Amino acid sequence: MTDSFIKISGLYKVFGDNPKSVMPLVREGLSKDEILAKTGHTVGLKDINLEIKRGEIFVIMGLSGSGKSTLIRHFNRLIDPTEGKIDVEGIDVMELGEAELMAFRRHKMSMVFQNFGLLPHRKVIDNVAYGLDIQGTEKSKRTDMANEWLETVGLKGYGEQYPSQLSGGQQQRVGLARALCTNAEILLMDEAFSALDPLIRSEMQDQLIDLQEKLQKTIIFITHDLDEALRLGDQIAILKDGELVQQGAPEEILLHPATDYVEAFVKDVNRARALTVETVMQKPSMRITGTTIADALAQMKKTKEDYGYHVTKDGYQGIITEESLQEVADGEGSNIINADIYEDVPTVSPESAIEEVLTDSISSDYSLPVVDEEGNLKGSLEKESVADIFSSNEEKPST
Repeated sequence: MTDSFIKISGLYKVFGDNPKSVMPLVREGLSKDEILAKTGHTVGLKDINLEIKRGEIFVIMGLSGSGKSTLIRHFNRLIDPTEGKIDVEGIDVMELGEAELMAFRRHKMSMVFQNFGLLPHRKVIDNVAYGLDIQGTEKSKRTDMANEWLETVGLKGYGEQYPSQLSGGQQQRVGLARALCTNAEILLMDEAFSALDPLIRSEMQDQLIDLQEKLQKTIIFITHDLDEALRLGDQIAILKDGELVQQGAPEEILLHPATDYVEAFVKDVNRARALTVETVMQKPSMRITGTTIADALAQMKKTKEDYGYHVTKDGYQGIITEESLQEVADGEGSNIINADIYEDVPTVSPESAIEEVLTDSISSDYSLPVVDEEGNLKGSLEKESVADIFSSNEEKPST
């Protein structure tokens, strides 16, 4: 049983006068260049299989000519495949008639373009409301909704401006507001931020992340920038010459590149900045749940560990060692565990970048406790795991 929201199966796209005639050569495994030389046809996509979950940001990336922009245009059938199936929440998009396809595009998916795609002769408010206008929404209602989305993307009061009066970053915010205004479940974003300067691009990435936390849209995001993919993506698919060469979570792509092509992509990435504590943390080796010194010491002695993480009904409390427990037990002090017995060890958030906690991890004698906002112990950050991030990938054995 799959929980996929969008499923692409056996997708091929060949550009040319007679694409079907070329498919046998594609299946034989001839390269893109060989097929072009033999037939004059261009292989855009080759046997693409993807499953996308509802509410995730799915990033498709690759260099120019990899097929990423061709692929995103298949989701709403701006391009029809030579072969393959496109399933969206049980709807076979390839079976939709003209009227059904038009309704599908208007209500199910919205698109944000690299060059903003704004109508220059329309005011900002009318650009944002454009999709609602196409849907037939009454004017006052679509104006109210457009104003709400302008405020959401930080452009309150800009409705009466024209696109030419806005900066590039502001124009892209208008494009995003327009896409969101139709309340479509799926956003298609084709190199949406690549035309922006680095600072504005970073701000737009931040805004998209913030919006996604609230809206939980299903977002298919195209980029050629790995840093952007790692920052935004819940899942990343990497294309090369129209083929899918690897798909996985950002940490999987970074730490376990499947091919030399992917490895070349990731080799210069600052892993400590790109990876979070959550991606490399381990299960805590020892949880101490006793409320008394005697109980905690008895619990500790049943294991090979010489320290543990004290957890009560109120959440994580601190690190205690067998030695400190034994000292209290041998003395005449209270049998109740109190704050004085805990080691001076900082906690770290699972959402923190490794870069942010590097110094604490290196300088601590203990694996750092990973604690969430509610005070729950989620894991431990071990020095060895942090060190592994900086080690180069092992060479693959020759075959």
